[in-house]
Amino acid sequence: MATENYDPCYPDQPVVHRYLPLWARMPAFAAKPAFVWADDDAATGAMSSTAITYSELNAAVERLASGLLGTLRRGDTVLVLASPGLRLVKLLFACQRAGLTAVPVIPPDPSRPGPAHAQLLRAVSQTRPSAAVADARYVTAVASSSRLAAALSGLRWLSVDGLDEGEAGLPGAMAGHAGCGAGDAYLVQYTSGATGVPKPVVVTAGSAAHNVRAARRAYDLGPGSTIVSWLPQYHDCGLMFLLLTVVSGATCVLASPDAFLRRPRLWLELISEFKATCTPVPSFTLPLVLRRGGGRSASAHGLQLGSLRNLILINEPIYKACVDEFVAEFGRHGLRSESVSPSYGLAENCTFVSTAWRSTSGRVDGLPSYKKLLPSARLPSSRAHEASEIEIVVVDEKTGEPVRDGTEGEVWVSSPSNASGYLGHPSASHEAFCGRMPGRAGSRFVRTGDRGVVTGPERYLYVVGRSVDVVVSALDGHVHAHYVETAAFGSAPDRLRGGCIAAFTAPATTSSKEQMCVVAELQKGSRSDDHTSLCDGIRRSVWEAERVRVGRVMLVQSGAVPKTTSGKVRRGAAREKLVARRYPVVFEALYDNCDGEGSTRAVRNEDGEMEERCAASWMAGEGGVPAMATALGGASRRVRVQSFL
Repeated sequence: MATENYDPCYPDQPVVHRYLPLWARMPAFAAKPAFVWADDDAATGAMSSTAITYSELNAAVERLASGLLGTLRRGDTVLVLASPGLRLVKLLFACQRAGLTAVPVIPPDPSRPGPAHAQLLRAVSQTRPSAAVADARYVTAVASSSRLAAALSGLRWLSVDGLDEGEAGLPGAMAGHAGCGAGDAYLVQYTSGATGVPKPVVVTAGSAAHNVRAARRAYDLGPGSTIVSWLPQYHDCGLMFLLLTVVSGATCVLASPDAFLRRPRLWLELISEFKATCTPVPSFTLPLVLRRGGGRSASAHGLQLGSLRNLILINEPIYKACVDEFVAEFGRHGLRSESVSPSYGLAENCTFVSTAWRSTSGRVDGLPSYKKLLPSARLPSSRAHEASEIEIVVVDEKTGEPVRDGTEGEVWVSSPSNASGYLGHPSASHEAFCGRMPGRAGSRFVRTGDRGVVTGPERYLYVVGRSVDVVVSALDGHVHAHYVETAAFGSAPDRLRGGCIAAFTAPATTSSKEQMCVVAELQKGSRSDDHTSLCDGIRRSVWEAERVRVGRVMLVQSGAVPKTTSGKVRRGAAREKLVARRYPVVFEALYDNCDGEGSTRAVRNEDGEMEERCAASWMAGEGGVPAMATALGGASRRVRVQSFL
């Protein structure tokens, strides 16, 4: 089922940057807002917005691309460190039009070393950029930071302010520049790091264009669509929706992640004010908004959510009960249950893979569930004669053979959207991007590392967890860690932070035998009495719900559990911190026996030593700062992506 040219309204192009001149020349689009930046004042709560039309965006992209090519050569790699906002949007499209390979990275605070510093140095070491583009103030701040300036001394810096203020080229001035071709690497985006060190994924311009065309069709987006997104614009879904906006000819209202986290209700206000039809959010957004976003008190402020057709939920697992509670709460403000669009994606497939949402106006039945979860895809019938363009198969990890519906296995994806591999990691690339099924010559699949199951006559796919996060259960042999974390949170939702609990196995304190550990963040202001009962409740709840025996419960300060930029718990990093004793422990319970009850031995953190160790670890970044393996600032050419596959 081809997505190309499925509707004559869309001038399908092989790469995304070619859409902009087409829209800019059409009278109906030239003056239409392409992107709107919503700025929420932290002090007053007042909201203001700035818009850029398709015509203005095209002119700005041409101006920036010309400026970039005044210093760089087509095929060079450039580090993109601009702050979130319209400038970053323009810069990302300009890199593609100039034929550069962009490496977007969240700019770390030069005055506060931490994990973001490690990620920046990792990106420089692995991608060997010719230059870095950042806001003028950030370039100055880096120069005045002795530690960061020393590490990046060989890197050439370009001010996006200067590029943006340059003279616009003459009409058609970019005609002599080919821009990125469909087979050129236009982006290196890093995986979230949820299960290990973030890996650099090489994405070609053609794969990205295919991916957003597929998403456009799946969500039924078009020129009449208005998108609201506060997701980080540097990678994955946040970046994909920038491209998806332009491919669809839609309007996208952007806000910063910091603004949302500071005031979650902002997200609902933007949907109401701009009459949004589509919004992508991580699944943790719903409980966060329920706790801090207004809920019942919102009626006095006139929220209107009836315009929303696609409430796109990403970051599996997606719990049905949480979605039902959110819809029940905000249904009084017009939110419809049929707008819920649970979806699945990963960096190795550019971003988008599938959604369980169906663009049928008459659907009244809610989505089904499996083991408390909502589905993320609806697969074709086994009797279907036409192959799906994005093929999803659940297979036995050991044999590569497809499993029967109802049997859990690893999710494999084959698609023109598949990325080219991990930059500089040939063995890992071969392992992840070259899955082969017996009897399927020529077909190559991405091995996602996610476990899933297909059930029901409509063949819904449920992504149930990660292979590396499976733990032993006395009930049925295994259980996914997120179920343990959910049961732990359910034992005391008024005292624990939702989404800030990590469950994993680690060596016991008295032996090398592995035991189940739960690290849980306490809510700020949580009472300090009877922590023993709180730990006992966590252990008892996990046993009753999942039949998993917990041997160690650690209560920690807010913000101590490692998470990705998209809010996923980094269980591997959480385990490393526990083994290295780098948590700011508030209270710890060690269970000496393995029966359902057990005795405890409480360990308090009295002297502050643990906090100091934790702070030192964050100064160095999770896992330490990577060594700079190559000289910085050397002229680099187009990233090579095919040789190792």
